[in-house]
Amino acid sequence: MIEWLKRLRAAFGASFLWLVCLIYFTQGFRSFVWTAVSYQLKDTLKLSPSSSQFLFSIAFFPWSIKPLYGILSDCIPIKGRKRVPYLVIATVLSLVPWPILGLNATSRSSKWLLMTFLTVQNLGSAMADVVVDAMIAEAVRHERVSFAGDLQSISWLAMAFGGICGSLTGGFALTNFHIHTIFLLFSVLPSIQLLSCGLVEENSVDSKAFPEFSELKSSYAVNGNSSSLDEDSFSEKKSNTSITRRKKSKKGSKKKTVSSKVQVTRKADSLASQWFQSLKAATFSLCRAFKQPIILRPMAWFFLAHVSIPNLSTVMFYYQTEFLNLEASFLGTARVVGWLGLMLGTFVYNKYLKRMNLRRILMWSQVGLAFLTLLDIVLVSRVNLTFGISDRIMVLCGSALSDAVNQFKFMPFLILSGQLCPPGIEGTLFALFMSINNLGSTLGSFVGAGLASLLSISSGSFDNLLLGIVVQVLCIFIPIAFLFLIPKEATGISA
Repeated sequence: MIEWLKRLRAAFGASFLWLVCLIYFTQGFRSFVWTAVSYQLKDTLKLSPSSSQFLFSIAFFPWSIKPLYGILSDCIPIKGRKRVPYLVIATVLSLVPWPILGLNATSRSSKWLLMTFLTVQNLGSAMADVVVDAMIAEAVRHERVSFAGDLQSISWLAMAFGGICGSLTGGFALTNFHIHTIFLLFSVLPSIQLLSCGLVEENSVDSKAFPEFSELKSSYAVNGNSSSLDEDSFSEKKSNTSITRRKKSKKGSKKKTVSSKVQVTRKADSLASQWFQSLKAATFSLCRAFKQPIILRPMAWFFLAHVSIPNLSTVMFYYQTEFLNLEASFLGTARVVGWLGLMLGTFVYNKYLKRMNLRRILMWSQVGLAFLTLLDIVLVSRVNLTFGISDRIMVLCGSALSDAVNQFKFMPFLILSGQLCPPGIEGTLFALFMSINNLGSTLGSFVGAGLASLLSISSGSFDNLLLGIVVQVLCIFIPIAFLFLIPKEATGISA
């Protein structure tokens, strides 16, 4: 392990590895603060399960437009740099809402203000995720391509470790601290991330992709210096003739300055035009690639697999805390078990299932999810108590196994996404694939919120929750009917 880390450090540098691991650790550690957000919505704002789920869906929408951040950072450099400035902007956006929510009681007591700040925070987190993925893709090009898998592995390990730490400490923090204190504590990580952005050096693209920057600077500097020299060269002459000449030279200098400003404006307009053309070309290439049936059909299936299944996770959170009276510390432990299940699912898939046909994997994943959702039916109907099985055991097993099976479903998505990306726009197209996946999850949450509202499931009233879960189980089988959209011979090795 130590030798492996030393090789990565020699290949990429300690500062780059630190920044990548910190960003992914922070992404996983977000469970620390979002658990507190869930309790804020339920206990302080007194929102119904459907209203809470609707708010979460809006707040997480920025994760559904990730290609936009990728295109912007690819096509519009800031001061000649394409990654670090955007990473700084993203980190600021993800940092600022937490101190405000922690210090201002009004901001966290209004659901609309809270939703706005949470949306801004997710905008920053999603942008940082896209930028660091682009930085990783650039870092493993050419001579360091053999380290691509290693860099992805350390990223996933950092995120999993962050998720475990966030889940463990989140429940403890809720038991021992006020919610506003938790918001302030979490702001420490984005603050460290912001400081760490200055440790990574990035080559300027001024002289290559955007020579107008250097030309604009040099042109403006020369003209500016000439005007000042014109004034200084006549400053010591005191005769009337010299004064007249000096006035004439000043007029000429002003003309030159006006000319230089016009030139700067024209070059700025030219640069803006080039940026627009670059954005237009990138968007066109992205749309043209995505419209190909070999790409569109599989992505349509993964989108359908999310949007056709009502997400009742927020409703179940209300049920577990209000009806089953499960503590925040225990729910944090359940999330840790879920992270371990996710890691187990990744290991099992890579070792035993990656050569299996993807249609078969996805079919059995849906069947497995339906079976695990039946555990929720057992829990809500209280049948488990008849057999002497405690609610805690049911929640722990359901959390771990559900995350493991979901990972079986997510791994084929990652594999197909990597295989279907054409050369040249891999990063942006992969971000689009992830956005489709995230948008499907967001819309699935909207569907779940609508179902909960339709069935009049509210805080303290869970009479129709059993019916809602039955509907969820039936909907899980819908995507199986559309598996023909997945390439027939696709496996984890080749598509």
